[in-house]
Formats: sequence, structure tokens, C-alpha cells
Amino acid sequence: MKKHNVLITGGAGYIGSHTAVELIEAGYGVIVADNLYNSTLAAVEGVRKITGVDVPFEQVDCCDEEALRGVFERYEFDSAIHFAAYKAVGESVERPLKYYENNVGSFVVLMKLMGEFGRRNVLFSSSATVYGEARELPVTESTPRLPATSPYGNTKQICEDILRDCVASSEGGVCGISLRYFNPVGAHPSALIGELPRGVPGNLVPFITQTAAGVRAKLSIFGNDYPTPDGTALRDYIDVVDLARAHVAAVSRLVEGRAEAGYEVFNIGTGRPVSVLELVRVFEDATGVRLNYGFAPRRAGDVPAVWADVRLANEKLGWTAVSPLADTLRNAWKWEQKNS
Repeated sequence: MKKHNVLITGGAGYIGSHTAVELIEAGYGVIVADNLYNSTLAAVEGVRKITGVDVPFEQVDCCDEEALRGVFERYEFDSAIHFAAYKAVGESVERPLKYYENNVGSFVVLMKLMGEFGRRNVLFSSSATVYGEARELPVTESTPRLPATSPYGNTKQICEDILRDCVASSEGGVCGISLRYFNPVGAHPSALIGELPRGVPGNLVPFITQTAAGVRAKLSIFGNDYPTPDGTALRDYIDVVDLARAHVAAVSRLVEGRAEAGYEVFNIGTGRPVSVLELVRVFEDATGVRLNYGFAPRRAGDVPAVWADVRLANEKLGWTAVSPLADTLRNAWKWEQKNS
């Protein structure tokens, strides 16, 4: 049987590299395309070491139509997973045009080429940010998408709409799934790949591990006056390997023709809300490292609470998050120790 190949745009990034590993271990072939703006070749090498597969890598900017067309011409694949996007909520508030140009522009180019080359399956890396400040929790896939609280979140809403419209159009010829995931954390247990932010981290767990390692003097918790049990924001933290496995399940659903509609949406999370303070305490208990932390004003674009109802993904994708949070944070600490 011919191996099914998957193009992974942004495949040298945090989630992309873990997804590459899980796809390969599930029997798929992968082609990684990345411009290395917020990633490094070390991630691709990590994927190769973990899997023992010489994964092909193409350094291209997905906004560059001719460059990405070259990838389509050089490789046979029928499915693409689109990760290539800027992702810092705060930066998107300060520099919205940068986010619209890259996040929306790159996806338009990908969709154009998928249609041009007759490649069928598109899996879009979406986000819980599409729900905005949801009025009912947990959020289900039918929860109304409220206005996004940041340009980053709005780019995810726009790209979801582009995928939906292309699927519905006569010229599209594609099937699509958007995975709305919540807060990816952790690292591969091998410590060969993980989250490696450049400069000041935009996500909480790298801030925690860098503070624990002494890279940063103090952890700032943004907001302790939210309407939550301990005043800190509530989130749904999902292990990055569990998240990567969800992508394998979604690709398989598309490839095997099991989708119940041309376009589907799934929430990918644990279904359990965890506060920022609780996450800090689980990290301290799991690693034995005490953190120096304090409180800072709320960040623009952050919502007080959001977590997932994941029953649809459990039932339709046959997927569930299984990693204990303590293990996830230990893996994140192991990765940090290797890289500090």
C-alpha cells in the first residue's frame, strides 16, 4: 500500500514538529515546510532522531506563492496541515497588519495551491481564541464565535471561514477540518523537541520553566482579579503530544473518508479548567522547584476563562487527552534543563 504523505507548513515549529513525529509513527510520510522565522532546524533534526526517518525539509515562506508552488511540484501529497502562523496575542494587538499579512496571506496561498494541484485534504490549526469571551463554559463546537479579543484570534476566525467557503465552493475541491485547540504545553518525553521561544516567551509554561532555571528572575502572572476561584485566569492546558495525536486522528478521518461533512470543527483540549496559580503549584510539586512569582496587570487580549467540551472529538475522532498534567510539566522542565 502506498504511504500517504502529508505536507506540514510550519512543521519546524512547536506543535508542527510534534505532529510530524506522531504522523510518522502512525505510518504517514511527512514533508516539512517552514521559513524558520520562529523555529530552528534543530526541531527537524529532533524529529529525525526520534523517528529514524530522514524527513524532507523545505525552507520556504508560505506567503511566497512561487516558492510554495515549488514544494507542490516536487512532492506528492494529498493532505496538508497548516501551522504556519505568528501566534503572540500581545504582539498581534500591537502589530495587527503583520498578523493579517502572514497568517491570512499564507493560508490563502496554501488553499489556492491545493485547488490548483488537486490536493484534497486540509487540516487547519485553529484556536480557542475564535470563541472570544465566551458567555457559556465549557465551549462546544456550536458555541457562537464572538468577536475575537485580538487580531491573532481574528486571523484564526478568518482562516476558518476561508476553509469553510473553499469546501463549499464548486472550485475548491477540498475537504477540511479545523482543530480548535486550547493551551498546548509540555515537550516530547525524549527532550529532543519542545517549545523554544525566541526572546520573551509569549506562553506561560516557558516563562515558568525559564524562571525555574534562573533564566528569568521572576514569573509575572498577568491578572489576579479575574472572576475566577483564585483570581487568576482559567485555561485548558493540553499536552503537546496529545494534541499532536489529535492531528493524526483528524488526518486519518479525512484520508479514510469518514468525515460526515465536507467541513468539520473539533475542540481539542482536556475539558478541565486549570488556573494559572494551580498550574504553578502543580509544576512546583512535580519538579520540587520553587518559583519566584508575582502578579502583574492583565494583558490586552486575554479572556478570564475558557476551556473545552471535548465530547465531539472523543466520539467522532476516537481521540482523548491522556497525559497527566504533572507528567506534562516534568517533560517541559526536562526540555528546559537541556536547553538552558
